[in-house]
Amino acid sequence: MTEQLPAGAPGARGRMLAAWSLTALFFGYAFIQRVSPSIMVEELMRDFAVGAALLGNLSAFYFYAYAGLQIPIGVLMDRIGPRRLLTGAAVLCAIGSIVFALADGAAMASFGRLLIGAGAGFSWVGALTVVTQWFPPQRFALLGGLTQAAGMAGAVFGQAPVAAVVAVTGWRWTLAAFAALGLIFALGMWLLVRDRPHAATAATGLGAGLRRVAANPQTWASAIFGLALTGPMLAFGGLWGVPWLTTIYGLERAGAGATLSLLFIGWAIGCPLIGWGSDRWRRRKPIMVAGAAIAAATLPAILYIPALTLALMSVLMFLHGCGASCMVLTFACARENNPPGLSGSAYGFVNTAVVGSGALFQPLLGLLLDLNWDGALVAGARLYSAKAYELAFAALPVGCALGVLAALVIRETYGRSQA
Repeated sequence: MTEQLPAGAPGARGRMLAAWSLTALFFGYAFIQRVSPSIMVEELMRDFAVGAALLGNLSAFYFYAYAGLQIPIGVLMDRIGPRRLLTGAAVLCAIGSIVFALADGAAMASFGRLLIGAGAGFSWVGALTVVTQWFPPQRFALLGGLTQAAGMAGAVFGQAPVAAVVAVTGWRWTLAAFAALGLIFALGMWLLVRDRPHAATAATGLGAGLRRVAANPQTWASAIFGLALTGPMLAFGGLWGVPWLTTIYGLERAGAGATLSLLFIGWAIGCPLIGWGSDRWRRRKPIMVAGAAIAAATLPAILYIPALTLALMSVLMFLHGCGASCMVLTFACARENNPPGLSGSAYGFVNTAVVGSGALFQPLLGLLLDLNWDGALVAGARLYSAKAYELAFAALPVGCALGVLAALVIRETYGRSQA
């Protein structure tokens, strides 16, 4: 039986904030898991004897599970609620981390990443469901932005700080620590999160509700926008950016991770500010168009301006993150362009595309790198040339341009339901 906490009960506001805060931190933990392979590239390639294409696939198993489960997760959130689902999800992350830590080959490591991705897949939709169930609609974009900021904080922590830990303890013990943290989150979810199912859900059949969400062109426009803006962050920031910086700029791995963190810091700052501004001004579309345009302009500059100084490149990374962070509004648009009782299904549908960008771009860039590899090796790991990176990364600006086009066709909701 679902346990509920009346909104007017003593301590209800504090419980609501604590529950949302925990789900936001869990999303940050999911992001640490998401990006941490980027600072383990050399060790993983050497220990598992794989090239860029196989490593990209290994890392992307997280996204295969994460993206593939988003629609079922959204439907389950509508029908069951977040408490039990998030508790089990955190346990699954812990199990996957142990499997990855003990892996003796790429196949077992990929299975571990698959389990981690399956558990982490509940984090974002779960956090948004808690916001939807327990907070007023006019706070949705702000709290969604703050949740995304927590994710970006996890991404920053998953770069230089985790690189320093890996350098001391090795990647296997680092994954063991991730497992312990997952169990702590599971306990916290069970103690703090409560369910409050939407009254409209019971009246809508599972299949009928999902078909209604999928038949809405605005849902698709929101999904494409999210995919296009998130792809560079997940593929470049989440995996291939660190080896690119070490090759092109000669940085040490920790320094490369710190530099790349500016992209995530831009996201972390931009998400809550954009969410707050959008809620305050009751506008979604103009902010999304402007942010996508900034992202589309800065990414080619980062990747292709010759002799770009490290300082200027760092500034451009920060600006790209700020612009791309307008992606957070795609969930507000999906919610407001679909019936309230189907919000979880809408979140899951859109997030399938958002996280699917990692499943698409990480292995794609790895494949393109392998196709342009000149045979160079360093300590048993493949070394890719500047030309190979230049050719492989060409897919990313194309994706950003697609995001601008998607933003132009998204309908303005003025911060209220249009369904």
